[in-house]
Amino acid sequence: MGSFESIICKNCGKQVMDLEFFLDTPTTCSQCNDPTQEITTTQAEVDFDRDALLDKNKVHIDDPWAANNLKKLIVSFLEQLFDNRYQEIVILCIGTDRSTGDSLGPLIGNNLNKSISAKVPVFGTLNNPVHATNLKEKLKLIKEKYPNPFILAIDAGLGRNSSVGSISVEQGPLKPGSGVNKELPPVGDMHITGLVNIGGYMEYFVLQSTRLSLVFKMAKVISRGINWGLRNLNYI
Repeated sequence: MGSFESIICKNCGKQVMDLEFFLDTPTTCSQCNDPTQEITTTQAEVDFDRDALLDKNKVHIDDPWAANNLKKLIVSFLEQLFDNRYQEIVILCIGTDRSTGDSLGPLIGNNLNKSISAKVPVFGTLNNPVHATNLKEKLKLIKEKYPNPFILAIDAGLGRNSSVGSISVEQGPLKPGSGVNKELPPVGDMHITGLVNIGGYMEYFVLQSTRLSLVFKMAKVISRGINWGLRNLNYI
């Protein structure tokens, strides 16, 4: 498949297509197609400085272009990092379904399992999560099953109030469990982190009380960004 671009509503700029690609996807969203609906733009959407976020390798979930810009970041990083040293990409989604905030990884794993797992292995779903107690075991399994894998690790994080809702893409390993003071092995040749709530105090309670709607929205944006990015590079 050739260059893969997300489909954007030509009227309001919001993304139209979901994880699946259909040739008959409309070029306007359902809201714009219905003249009786008033098109609204939230203040958060107006206030975005997209260039400033992208310069920091970040996007924000309230930005209507979030998944498309995340795709661009993923493509840029993979073009730089995924070279002849690696045989294939493996996606590792870290987290547990027992905590709302920490369910970001498994939700993304579920989404990707439906769309790309036939060609790109995905570890960490709602039914089979990868978390603190089995992370070392899963890493050992990945290394035994996939020689020289390039691991894209994904996890939820806690941060400043002004950064909640942001998604960052970084080179190198992430440190799972650092937000809740757990000592776990660094993992990943590249990682994506979604900040789901405020950090600095009572981290377990904060993760448990994170809004599910925010986590769902973030999981959808990250799943789309990864899906579109891998398609753009002809990896799936």
